[in-house]
Amino acid sequence: MTHPPSYDHLPIIDLSAADRGPQARALLHAQLHSAAHDVGSFQLVGHGVPRAEREALLTATRAFFALPEAGRLALDKVNSPHFRGYTGGDRREQFDIGPERPACVPGPGEPAYGWLEGPNQWPAALPALPTAALAWIDRLSGVARRLLRELLTAIGAPAGFYDPVLGDRAHPRLRLVRHPRSAGDGTGRGVGAHQDRGFLTLLLQDTGGGFPDVLPLDGAFVVSVGDLLEAATDGYLIAADHRLTGPTERVCVPFSCAPRLDARVAPLPFPYAGAAPGFTAATDDPLRAEYGHHALKGELRAHPQVARRHHGSLLTPA
Repeated sequence: MTHPPSYDHLPIIDLSAADRGPQARALLHAQLHSAAHDVGSFQLVGHGVPRAEREALLTATRAFFALPEAGRLALDKVNSPHFRGYTGGDRREQFDIGPERPACVPGPGEPAYGWLEGPNQWPAALPALPTAALAWIDRLSGVARRLLRELLTAIGAPAGFYDPVLGDRAHPRLRLVRHPRSAGDGTGRGVGAHQDRGFLTLLLQDTGGGFPDVLPLDGAFVVSVGDLLEAATDGYLIAADHRLTGPTERVCVPFSCAPRLDARVAPLPFPYAGAAPGFTAATDDPLRAEYGHHALKGELRAHPQVARRHHGSLLTPA
């Protein structure tokens, strides 16, 4: 019987050990292997992102959610056919950002997932936010790719196996998230159990609460294995369900490392494949076609108002 992992004490992984010689790197790989295979999440230190950059992004995040409600609603995600912008709610507010690119309007015969490429919506009152957010995407893309290479090495796979599907046209996602204070009865805020899309998610959080249910370690990112890695290893690596609960107001910034939209993510060759339990997709197999199809399905399901306003032809009739 498989038991869900406990998040009381997430493993702590020091990425800088990769640069401290063969013995330290071997220990790093053993720890990474165990964390990704047995738990599915861990706290990452030694990532090289300075405190000043982390605090600058958290400050910009708080400033965004401090805007008057009208200013946030002017950037409602329903305005964007590219699924960028603000989503409000009693349990969670978030602001979705991606790489700043020209608007893509797929033509006849072109894949519909091209809609996911496009410009962001930005608040005119916060001119520093685009600079901070886009710089964070660049910085975390580098950290995530380095971590992914070390993780693949840790399980005996070729380190650069997924390098070709990342690079300049990768499709990372950044979300600024605010969870209001709970009413005290456990119903005021939170997000139910879910898995993350993509290869890896790196979460920056303030000190207002833990994700999932653990106090944040100063300077650390909480890393979660994404559904692509679970599928690519046939379930050997765990995209563990996690949730958001707690009584205090908090902000956090999840960054998702994901491949190019047109990428076909191949199953990973690694020596532990025979011990994999098998991957059972809850909805669709993310390796079955180009990644963009999987990503677009997720956006259409998560944001039905955007789907109805801009992409009615893509919706399945009831």
